[in-house]
Amino acid sequence: QLQLVESGGGLVQPGGSLRLSCAASGFTLDYYVIAWFRQAPGKEREGVSCISRSGDSTKYADSVKGRFTVSRDNAKNTVYLQMNSLKPEDTAVYYCAAAVNYYCSGYVEGVYDYWGQGTQVTVSS
Repeated sequence: QLQLVESGGGLVQPGGSLRLSCAASGFTLDYYVIAWFRQAPGKEREGVSCISRSGDSTKYADSVKGRFTVSRDNAKNTVYLQMNSLKPEDTAVYYCAAAVNYYCSGYVEGVYDYWGQGTQVTVSS
């Protein structure tokens, strides 16, 4: 079964950190661009970050730039999203998604072939 599985979400205080993981099973991530999306209650899903196939290129939404870092370990078939200086407005369900491509071309959801089930991140005191 081909799937992506996110983990690492949870409850954290403002200013805290979390690291999300996106692990693939049933296929190798070597040929895929990986993007992170999030969806807050009552809002549309939005793109947060993206990493190229080789990891040499990354993109970030303005709202997370300087606080979030995306990385990948193709040997472990896993992509990570390190989230620092978290704010209450970062509260959302976070999803990873995979698209066959070399470099990130944006956050059009239809481009992405595989999606994870999501992991909840709650930032609250």
